[in-house]
Amino acid sequence: MNITLKCINNNLLIKLALTFFIVITSLGASAQQLSGRLEWVDKIEMRVLEDGFIEKMNIKIGQYVKKGSTLLVMDQRKAKAELLKAKAMIARSKVEMDDADDELKRAEELYDRGLIADEELKDAKIKVAAVQAESESANAALALAEVTLERNILRAPINGIIITKNNHEGGVIYKTQQREPLFTIAPSGKMLARILVSSQVLKRYKPGQKARVTVNGKHYNGFVYSQGVEAVRIEPKGAIYELDIIFNHNPQDLLRPSEIAKVTIH
Repeated sequence: MNITLKCINNNLLIKLALTFFIVITSLGASAQQLSGRLEWVDKIEMRVLEDGFIEKMNIKIGQYVKKGSTLLVMDQRKAKAELLKAKAMIARSKVEMDDADDELKRAEELYDRGLIADEELKDAKIKVAAVQAESESANAALALAEVTLERNILRAPINGIIITKNNHEGGVIYKTQQREPLFTIAPSGKMLARILVSSQVLKRYKPGQKARVTVNGKHYNGFVYSQGVEAVRIEPKGAIYELDIIFNHNPQDLLRPSEIAKVTIH
């Protein structure tokens, strides 16, 4: 009797152990922890599209900026002068258009009364067409002047953080000779965890899969963003690829590139 009970107990223990092993194995297969480093999700390089010198540049590296805020202002005197010139052209063309319309009306009245020839009426119509063309040209000049003036101001395209700055107030800029951007912005509140993995590990995951990222003891929810296509290096055991995870975070957490991140993909 004792021998039978012992056998039953041993069988139960074996079954429990096997069940525990299967559960642990399945969990490990579905949620493996990987190690990577942080990177910026994007980096936006800011350059000006007009020649001139920097009038205002009130930014510094590490500064957080809001989308639409003014970050840099170039000298605007030339652009403003062109804008005034274009507005004057429009005002003049309006007066000329009124005169040309009046002349055409008089010419049509005289023509209907048989007092002028066909050529004179035709000349009045040609003058109206010419003035209309000048008016359109003036409107185009105004639009160009407004664009040029707008190009003298750089505004933040996103909510972000200034990560590089390569010039200062008073600096002279030539639009065709900007080897480096005036400054660079990265999105705030969003980071990328980059993991280097083998092709076998890479195949386990798909874009969109949920992930949990741990940095400095804090946990963040994210997802698999992309899988590398080209190997970053070749090792004796095989090729190594990039696996990128994007996650949101509070900007006050002050996460920085190259920090170590632990990633669990579900």
